[in-house]
Formats: sequence, C-alpha cells, structure tokens
Amino acid sequence: MNSVAIPVLHSAVAIMTPLLLAATGGLFTELSGMLNIALEGLMLTGAFTSIVFTYYSQNMIVGVFMGILCTMALAALLGSITLHLKSNVFITGLATNLFASGLTVVLAFRLFGNKGVIVFEDIAKLPRLVIPKLQQIPILGDILIGHHIFVYGSWVLLVVATWVLYKTPFGFRLRAAGLHEQTLVSLGMRPQRYRFFAFLISGFTCGLAGAVLTLNLGAFVPNITSGKGWIALVVIFLGQKKPIGLFFAALVFGFADAFSNYAQGAWNIPADFILAIPYIFTLIAMVLFSVYTSRKSRFEGS
Repeated sequence: MNSVAIPVLHSAVAIMTPLLLAATGGLFTELSGMLNIALEGLMLTGAFTSIVFTYYSQNMIVGVFMGILCTMALAALLGSITLHLKSNVFITGLATNLFASGLTVVLAFRLFGNKGVIVFEDIAKLPRLVIPKLQQIPILGDILIGHHIFVYGSWVLLVVATWVLYKTPFGFRLRAAGLHEQTLVSLGMRPQRYRFFAFLISGFTCGLAGAVLTLNLGAFVPNITSGKGWIALVVIFLGQKKPIGLFFAALVFGFADAFSNYAQGAWNIPADFILAIPYIFTLIAMVLFSVYTSRKSRFEGS
C-alpha cells in the first residue's frame, strides 16, 4: 500500500468516530420506530458542554460526564415533547437542532465573550493508545494503532449495542416497538417507554460524539458539527440499520472526509469544492441507496 493511502486511512478511522457514535445512538431510535433528526443538535450540545466543563473542572472525565448528562437531558426533553405531548417528531427534531445551534453561541459569548473560535489551551489532550509491538504490524498497525481512546471506545460501544439489541429482552422489545407495536401493547407493555429510552441512549452516544469533536481539537467552533449529525443519519440507512453496516458506512464517510483533507494540499483545486467532497459523497450515496432499495422492493414484489 502506497505512502499516501496509509495516512489517509489512518485519518479516516479517527474521523469516522463521531459519526459511528452518533449513528449507534440513532440506530436505537430508528429501530424503535422514531426517526431522530436531532442528532446534529445533540452532538453540538455534547461538544460545547463537554469542553466547557472540562475547562472549568480541569478534569476530562468530569467534562465528558457532564457533557453526556446535558445531552441526555436535551434528548429526554426531545423524547418527552415528541412522545408524551404528541409533537411532530420532524418539527421537534429541527427545533432541537436550531435550539442547540443558537444556545451554544449565546452561552459561549456569555462565558468567554467570544462568538467565534474559543481555544482552550490549558486542558489535557485526549490519551492515545500507543503499543509499539502492534504498530510494527505491516499496514494494520499503521492504520489502527495510535488513535485516541474514543476511537476504540466507539468500537466497543458498537459491540455492546449489538448485544443489547439482539441478545437482551430490552432489545427485543425495543425493536418490537418499531416493527410490531400492537403485539407489544397486547403483552401489556408500553412502546413509548422503550422509545423514550432509545432517545436517552441517542443522547448518551451523541454526547460522546460531541466530546470527541471538541476535546480532540482543544477548541470550540460555532456549529463545529458541520452537518455530521445529518451524515450520521445517512450512515444508519446506508448501513441497512445493522450495527456492522454502521461501521463500514461510517468508515466510508470517514475516508471521504480524510481524502478531502489530503486533497487540499495535494491538488490545485478550489478549496470550497474540496471541502464539499464529503457532502457530495453523501448525496451520491443516498441517491444510489434509494435506487438500490427501489429496485430491491420491485424485485421482491414481482
């Protein structure tokens, strides 16, 4: 493998992490029968609160914990309004995204007197896994070793999510809420309860995803998510709503983003076009996926 491909793939593995984390939580809401388009706002909330609490406490664990707690609180509010007050899930999701976008800018100005980029120079860097013997493995060592702990944590979380969804009574009931709601009701169970828990889980994973964005950068940028929540939603569908599919779909988008970063320095092409590569790729992927599912449904129907 040439010297260009390995660094790009190494970068892709890191870039895919927030997408994979957000998509993992979004998978729970999707399988429960609720399309959660608020992943963007939840990630942004986690990004801001995690680095702010890390800065004030000077403890990354406290910062990440508080970031997750704040994001889960917003997810709980989203779930309550949607499930108990019967608000339209699309409108509520869009409102959540707009609320998070505006609130983080307002709080940033109130706390730090800055509406732009806020650099936190005093916080610790994310710890990285460095195992010299594993790094000596050809190709795989260069690609998979040396990342921060959230990268490997996202893989572990995906395995746990797979076990919860397909090997536990909770997972069976949550999926039944999306596929056979009346069957669940006939057994004396409330589908809304499992959907609410799904929202909380999405808040947990999106809090982690947001923490990755800011703590890895050591700074907060307004709207730092830059559409990653929407791409995570695409990852869910492109991954066929299956955990292993999520992993490979997130990796593909991570590669597209990493490739655009490499292309900025390697090609004499307008920067705006290069920066749009991940989003162009997202659009193409969704069109191809729509064509594939349409043809598949016609074939099964015939």
